[in-house]
Amino acid sequence: MAGSGVHTSAVAATVRDMTTTAQPPALFEVPRTGRLFVHTSERADVLVGELAAVLAADPPADPFAAEVVAVPTRGVERWVAQRLSHRLGALGIGVGGEAGVCANVVFDSPSRVLHRVVATASGIDPDADPWDRERLAWHVLRVVDAAVAAGEAWAAPLARFLTDPPGQAASDGVREARRMRLAQRVAALFAAYGSQRPSLVTSWADGTDDDGAGGPLPPDLAWQPPLWRAVREAAGVPSPAERLASATAVLRDDPDAVDLPARLSVFGPTRLPESELDVLDALGAHREVHLWLPHPSPALWRRATGGVDGDGPGGARPAPRRADVAVSARHPLLGSLGRDATELSLRLAARGVEARHHPAPTPPETVLGALQASLRADERPDPGSRLVAPDDDRTIQVHACHGRSRQVEVLREAVVGLLADDPTLQPRDVVVLCPDVEAFAPLVNATFGATFDRDTTDDADPHPGRTLRVRIADRAPARTNPMLRVVSDLLTLAGSRVTASAVVDLAGLEAVRRRFGFDDDALERLRAWTLASGVRWGEDAARRSRFGVRVGQGTWAAAMDRLLLGVAMSDDDYRHLDATLPLDDVGSTEVDLAGRFAELVDRLTGLLAELEGTRPATAWFDTLDRALVLLADTAPADQWQRVEARGVLADARAAASTAASPDGGALLRLPDVVALLERRLAGRPTRAGFRTGALTVCSLEPMRAVPHRVVCLLGLDDTAFPRVGAVSGDDALARDPLVGERDRRSEDRQLFLDAVLAATDHLVVVHSGADERTGRPLPPAVPVGELLDSVDECVVFPGGPGGAPRDARAALVVHHPLQTVDERNFVPGALGRRGPFSFDDLERRAAFVGRRERVGRRPLLDSPLSPVLDDDATVGLEGTTGLVPTLEHPAKAFVRGRLGVSLPRDEDDLEDRLPLELDSLDGWAAGDRILAAVLDGGDLDVAASAERLRGRMPPGRLGSAALQGITDNVAAVAAESAPFVRVPAATLDVTVSLPDGRTVTGTVPGIRRGGEHAGHSGTVVRALYSRLAAKHRLRAWVQLLALVAGGAPVTSAVTIGRGQGRRPSAVARRLVAPSRDEARELLAGLVAVRDLALREPLPLPVDQAERYASRRADGEEPGVILRDLDDRMVADRRFRGPDAFEALAWGDGWRLSAVAGLPSDDERGLVPGEPTRFGVLARAVWDPLLAHERAEGSA
Repeated sequence: MAGSGVHTSAVAATVRDMTTTAQPPALFEVPRTGRLFVHTSERADVLVGELAAVLAADPPADPFAAEVVAVPTRGVERWVAQRLSHRLGALGIGVGGEAGVCANVVFDSPSRVLHRVVATASGIDPDADPWDRERLAWHVLRVVDAAVAAGEAWAAPLARFLTDPPGQAASDGVREARRMRLAQRVAALFAAYGSQRPSLVTSWADGTDDDGAGGPLPPDLAWQPPLWRAVREAAGVPSPAERLASATAVLRDDPDAVDLPARLSVFGPTRLPESELDVLDALGAHREVHLWLPHPSPALWRRATGGVDGDGPGGARPAPRRADVAVSARHPLLGSLGRDATELSLRLAARGVEARHHPAPTPPETVLGALQASLRADERPDPGSRLVAPDDDRTIQVHACHGRSRQVEVLREAVVGLLADDPTLQPRDVVVLCPDVEAFAPLVNATFGATFDRDTTDDADPHPGRTLRVRIADRAPARTNPMLRVVSDLLTLAGSRVTASAVVDLAGLEAVRRRFGFDDDALERLRAWTLASGVRWGEDAARRSRFGVRVGQGTWAAAMDRLLLGVAMSDDDYRHLDATLPLDDVGSTEVDLAGRFAELVDRLTGLLAELEGTRPATAWFDTLDRALVLLADTAPADQWQRVEARGVLADARAAASTAASPDGGALLRLPDVVALLERRLAGRPTRAGFRTGALTVCSLEPMRAVPHRVVCLLGLDDTAFPRVGAVSGDDALARDPLVGERDRRSEDRQLFLDAVLAATDHLVVVHSGADERTGRPLPPAVPVGELLDSVDECVVFPGGPGGAPRDARAALVVHHPLQTVDERNFVPGALGRRGPFSFDDLERRAAFVGRRERVGRRPLLDSPLSPVLDDDATVGLEGTTGLVPTLEHPAKAFVRGRLGVSLPRDEDDLEDRLPLELDSLDGWAAGDRILAAVLDGGDLDVAASAERLRGRMPPGRLGSAALQGITDNVAAVAAESAPFVRVPAATLDVTVSLPDGRTVTGTVPGIRRGGEHAGHSGTVVRALYSRLAAKHRLRAWVQLLALVAGGAPVTSAVTIGRGQGRRPSAVARRLVAPSRDEARELLAGLVAVRDLALREPLPLPVDQAERYASRRADGEEPGVILRDLDDRMVADRRFRGPDAFEALAWGDGWRLSAVAGLPSDDERGLVPGEPTRFGVLARAVWDPLLAHERAEGSA
């Protein structure tokens, strides 16, 4: 049973008990002699087998005594525990003689174990050591604050970094907010100095300000030694590097100084700092200390260490890295990737430590095996002895893709293909290592996760990749725990402008939704209210002023005032309370939702008000604790999320309270708190995430060197790996590094080499080989190219042109198409696999549709639908299939009214910036509202002032200018309308019996009777803020015909709108009513056109139809008009975009001349002489209107 050992949560307590300075009866009988044993092997599974043999052969005399195994990562811990469980315990009980128990084995990291050993041997409580990296940051913070305040000369660089220069405008605390991050960075540097180059620290302690390697310290780092000495004085105890010599002496002289067991194992490191090697040396004086080191090549180990003189414990001090040890490697891949392992072998050899090699099984005769064999031998293979690769050898695969999303799709197909080819292969045998797990995790979840939203036919097989269990092992807690996500987003909001989109996104978080009862529909309403209320950013005017903007418009306070006032009253007649206009969009059933939304914003505003300024550390965490109560909630089954979130905050609070100052009252700003929590909210893999039986996805470190049958490397792009970390200019070690000191890029290269050697059956590398937008070729990460070069040296790939061999890039690299529906994904052998590369049955069907005969774009319908059967034989004037909407937009009426299809439309985006100019749609809406108020007798200035209260206008003079333009246009339209609107408008119901027995019904507003203007009696009047267009005139004509045919005493219809020029103007068009009989006949003709439009998409766009009829009336030729209309439509589409309904009917780039069609025999009689159906129908609709239309005048 692999999970029975003592792990993670018990580690610290167990090691603390082991290393306590108190002297109860010893837990372990420590031998008086010991030794440092070094074990190496090319494979970690061989090493763990030997470790199990050592532990089983000589168990502790006390059955309750624990073994201590230090491991580099949680993933390695889980794997080692599982492997040990097959060897330890009562042998012969388990299946095949395996016991299945790993009990009383303590796992922790080497650095933690050895740090506690040094502290205890120095007489210091490890849990209170002021030189712990987190505690050290607080000492650095206090010393830096004091030195900058006192004007210390050596602290001048720090002062420049933290304070505003004299005479420069204050940065509003921006520089001061760097304090904690600076302290953390300096603390990390000092900790690294003490661990990796103890001589540097001891030199500074002695007053010698050198680089610890016999050279001078660079002048720009001269501030560090005095800062270090000041920090040491503040800490009150010597640093670990200063204690190192005395502590190791104690360990050599007194084996009982620390209560560690008689045996200590360190498993799997490829690099150990100098200080840790010193401690292991000292522990080895009286204990068995076993180092279990994966190393790629025993030959390289022998060659690299053969000429090194071992000086015993302590050894020679490291040499500068300028003499690069990698030159000792003969294999180019070992030379470029194996620096860390090689340097560790050199450091151990310098200490006189001999290594015992445990040989791994001989690799198979495959491409991967040949590469691994050449690495073990550390030789360039003889060209005549190279392996001839079998045709079906896919043990190394390199896949070049278009972008990250495609990488994950290709990875899925590659893994499923391997599982399909080998029935013995299981998901647990596959590990996916990725340099940037956070970036790929959502894509992995989406690509591998089960899905139920794809519309598949009954015989379409689900993708086998979606049935795999996939575990992403080391994501950040803020990504996996919704409660911590709320904390993370709240801190981000506190340092931001609190924009509309950010708050709506916060409301959509899982924990916040549960707390306030927001479902999907509620979130849509919240979003709509946010848009309508005009909120842009800022809690209120006072808090917005922090950013130098003193405008209350568009804040959350103003928006919530509008929302809540809208619950109590409407905005009829522009009623408002002080400067608040009601949001007239709150239904009676939405009052509770509006209250919950306002409560969320109120609580959030209150919390954000507390998360600013300078406050004691405890006060910050009090606020965050309350935020979890006020803003978030979990399901009963997910209470662990709240427990974990509170634990993270409690941990940070404890660290701040105990280390910051005796009373825990350190004063912090928001960036300091963010810096404190940043590490705790970052990825912290636990052992439970690894080796669960699922396919594991993780970063490179957790499963380093752990053998798997299939190792996949995902995201190895040139810009992503080795991970580019800018070398800190303040790092003295990076200026002139010594052998064995940490280098991030070398570490990544070592990780890549470890992954290559950990693959036992297959190595799969996936990277971006082309830009997903432009197709521009992109190179893989440099180590991938070096890998392919090394494969070329040990393997021959037949099948090149003319019988010549291919190179590795031609044989192993597969360049994938951009799309999943590309035919190549499904053609056997096209993408490096004997069968089809993709297993997606639905995508396969889509791909091969392209093989059918191309016949051009099929029409939406093969033939017209049957005539529409109106309910009760009634045709309405309005509605989706009404007469007016159908004539205004025939294609839309057919798609929505007859087919019942609603096309998706673009959502209005939430705006996060105050408007500097008025959006055209907002301007039209404001003008329309103002004009309606003025025509109803309202005051223009009052209506215009109310528009400011909506929050949609630009602030200040910008808004005044925009509003002035609107009111000028309104005044022009109102003046043109004045003669027609002196009397109140009436609304009439209309009922007209048609010759075919159907009835036209509807309601017509805006009928004015009596008045001074000529012809004013019985006139349908409609005034618009829009520019007068064909659809407005057509609506007036249909309404006029219906009224007259129904016997209403109406003689004309007048439509007033804005003129076409830039200057404010208005134009009016009057339609003179025909006789009643003629009106009934014309109305019946329009109903007949409507019937045609509901049977098929009718090519009768209203603007083009009006232009065609007008120009035909002027005597122009049909062909000329159609060509001109086509050109105008193309230009309109460039400006406005295509009409979605027309595009569905005839295609995106449809041309009127192509769909005009030929008239039927019946249609030819409507307008004799018209060559096209479009022309016949356009003139049938518009000729009578144009004959009865008069220009009323303009103003």
